Amino acid sequence: MRVYTNFGKLAMLAAALLMMSFTLSVAKPHADYKFKVHNNTKLAIKKIQVSEDGKKWGFFDIGDGIEAGATDELVWDKSTDNGGCEWYFKAVWSDGEESDAVKFDFCEKGLTLEFTK
Repeated sequence: MRVYTNFGKLAMLAAALLMMSFTLSVAKPHADYKFKVHNNTKLAIKKIQVSEDGKKWGFFDIGDGIEAGATDELVWDKSTDNGGCEWYFKAVWSDGEESDAVKFDFCEKGLTLEFTK
């Protein structure tokens, strides 16, 4: 009888490990989608606005901004994980002027956005 009890416990443990390994293989952690922004102007970029449809705009938190001539790396928020690859971007400079909206493909590896004025 003791053999069957140990066998039952072993079978339950094996089943639990199998289910855990399946769960871990299906669950995807948030991947950091990174890209660079290069400010090729003489003014600081104070805001970067983004839109998937070109109508409703959100923004990246870029702290105090991106200084003239500087390049910063930005990371998409995990809330955008189910969004498409192509997004519209525009910059707002320290003088309040906005760039034109430009569409970029963020599925492209090593993407660098360059803003000029």
